[in-house]
Amino acid sequence: MEQWNRIYEQFDPIAFELFGFPVHWYGIMYVLALLVALFFAQWLVKKDKLPITQKELDIYFVWVEIGVILGARLGYILFYDTHTFYYLTHPWQIFNPFLNGHFVGIRGFSYHGAIIGFLIATYLYSKKYKKNFWLLMDLAAVSVPLGYIFGRIGNFLNQELVGRETTVSWGIYVGDTLRHPSQLYEAFLEGFVVFAILFWYRKRKQFDGELITLYGFLYGFFRFIGEFFREPDLQLGFVCCGWMTMGQILSLIMMLTSIALYIYLRRRKDALYQKSF
Repeated sequence: MEQWNRIYEQFDPIAFELFGFPVHWYGIMYVLALLVALFFAQWLVKKDKLPITQKELDIYFVWVEIGVILGARLGYILFYDTHTFYYLTHPWQIFNPFLNGHFVGIRGFSYHGAIIGFLIATYLYSKKYKKNFWLLMDLAAVSVPLGYIFGRIGNFLNQELVGRETTVSWGIYVGDTLRHPSQLYEAFLEGFVVFAILFWYRKRKQFDGELITLYGFLYGFFRFIGEFFREPDLQLGFVCCGWMTMGQILSLIMMLTSIALYIYLRRRKDALYQKSF
């Protein structure tokens, strides 16, 4: 267990260098997350005989990836960064990977911002190509959590978003402080558990859009729990009531929005059913 407790002292977050630029394990995990989500979506389309072609799915993936990257970065700047005004007045710096002439990569992404970017990209794609918006959302709801597991593992390997101080035997030393491996908790709860529930329920859904509303609620719920084990963002600390983090506030909003959307879609489905008689 001692070797596990001090894994950060033995592990280099940089996997290798490519043309002089460091390639982090986090970046590799991020690429794996995208590929796993895409390949699983392709399998799901065939397995469930969804009305989406391979070409349409590939194009949709490109739209979504652009939306996710833009949303995640802008979301971090708006929700978490303490230099929001600087970036808004110097937008060319948002994706600048250099600091004082040194390559440091692009740091600071928000998952809730990524969700917003994903929603906008999906909406624009569905309008342009005349696709069922809610069907696409349900497909993503089942596919994304599986890839999300790799994203959180990437956070763990990158030694970021660390957990709170603890005395549990499986804790990880960050410096001289033993902390919860909260990234792995989140990988299990927000990734594997959410995936397992939605994968099982997908054949039982009653209307298009139901899976994405369930995803929003489940992710928000498990993220809210996970935040109790995760160190609050250093630049923000607790933002409400002396114990609530920004991630928890955004998760509550996500849960409430999902509930409201579920009610709306369910009522719309019932209204359409009644009109058919």
